[in-house]
Amino acid sequence: MHTSGNQPGDLHRNAGILLHPTSLPGSYGIGELGDHVVSFLNWAQSAGMRIWQVLPLNPPGYGGSPYGCVSSFAGNPLLISLQRLLKEGLLDADDVADVPRVSDEHVDFDAVIPRKFALLRTSWNRFKVRASPELHSALEAFVDAPEQKEWLDDYTLYMTLKELADGQPWWTWDEPLAKRNPEALERVRDEHDDEIRFWIYTQFLFFRQWNIVREAAHVRGIRIMGDVPIYVAGDSADVWGNRELFQLDERGEPTFVAGVPPDYFSATGQRWGNPLYRWDAMRETGYRWWIARIRTNLRLADIIRLDHFRAFAAYWEIPVAEATAVHGRWMPGPGKAIFDAIRNDLGELPVVAEDLGFITEDVHELRRAIGVPGMKILQFAFSQHDNVHAPHRYEPQTVVYTGTHDNDTARGWFEHAPDDERENTLAYLGCAKGDDVAFALIRAAYTSVADTAIVPVQDVLGLGSEARMNTPGVEEQNWTWRLPAGALTHEHAIRLRRLAALTGRI
Repeated sequence: MHTSGNQPGDLHRNAGILLHPTSLPGSYGIGELGDHVVSFLNWAQSAGMRIWQVLPLNPPGYGGSPYGCVSSFAGNPLLISLQRLLKEGLLDADDVADVPRVSDEHVDFDAVIPRKFALLRTSWNRFKVRASPELHSALEAFVDAPEQKEWLDDYTLYMTLKELADGQPWWTWDEPLAKRNPEALERVRDEHDDEIRFWIYTQFLFFRQWNIVREAAHVRGIRIMGDVPIYVAGDSADVWGNRELFQLDERGEPTFVAGVPPDYFSATGQRWGNPLYRWDAMRETGYRWWIARIRTNLRLADIIRLDHFRAFAAYWEIPVAEATAVHGRWMPGPGKAIFDAIRNDLGELPVVAEDLGFITEDVHELRRAIGVPGMKILQFAFSQHDNVHAPHRYEPQTVVYTGTHDNDTARGWFEHAPDDERENTLAYLGCAKGDDVAFALIRAAYTSVADTAIVPVQDVLGLGSEARMNTPGVEEQNWTWRLPAGALTHEHAIRLRRLAALTGRI
């Protein structure tokens, strides 16, 4: 991980900012890959930031969650910039004007999704009749590129069939389609070619626009940290296209599901419901699917955060009939072998291990064996004395956060923390009541020995619980927060840049 100079995987002594693109400001109901991204990157550069961390960039499923995606390879069409399509003549001003407006303050997925896809379909029709020969050639080159061979056909077929089935999960489709009968799939290709081409077009637009964003980041000396969830959604192109790699019954539904056991935070644990991998089948293929997944994600990001890293050491297996996670059991994960296979194919791994939760020594051993940094969360540091999340306990190969997308904001956390935890926090940070605790936590992260300090945008702004991105275990009102236009000021940047200079992070 510790390369020299300014290489993409270098995590040595720097600072970063956490903001998912859906949270960017803009006029179309959801953050997009247009000018607001460039403005944000300009601000981040002026603040001395060298990393921009995002959540998974794949197409979200239920509730807009980027951790329950319909594909682990495809990009999120909701992020496609309508502004860029207007500039390129792939939409007209009248197209946008005729569509009902939606809120710009929060992402209303129920309103945004039909609106956005209606405009993308209009853009596809415009593309077919007015795009230049060069743009048509670029689309065909995208389809034919080896980077798409592992996933584009499965994804576009899956999305087409899901449209035809009114959104029903794939295991409820007609059996020949659910089981991928070659003749049945060929008929779909023949009869619904334009629909398949539309889904190809959305991916062409996403990757084309994301490449512009990534180049803009690199020009400013900023690397992008992506996010790869350990599990995938059962109703996804991944599972439909690779049934043999998952623990499924004859119909295609899971026999065991993922989660975590009961702990201090939950007496019944967490039953996530994702299908579990057949690690034996993965091993027999040389972990080909995982290698392809990491390869695709390294097209999107310079560094990858591996979510729920502990499952690579051992994972919690819950029988599908169980309503909670109580009656599960620990099962061995693939261990170091999967990382050896990925390294043999892709080279050195620019990875951060999300090693939070119930962590046993085998998890630490695995992380050390593959030589990647783990994570620490300052909000966890003050519930008891000498906590492992307190800065004096860190090793340099660490990424420290004030909080993540799953935590409350720093201010919200402090306001709702128990009295003794607040007292510990103030004593440790050297604060007085009424001080800006959010910035004190940022200062503690920056001054720590951790090589990388990452701060959510909400904490830079000192926002309260109303700006929280996600509350685990709560289904409503997650993933909807948006950054108000102009909220990140020159004064915020100067304050952070000075702190970065003082602590050796520039």
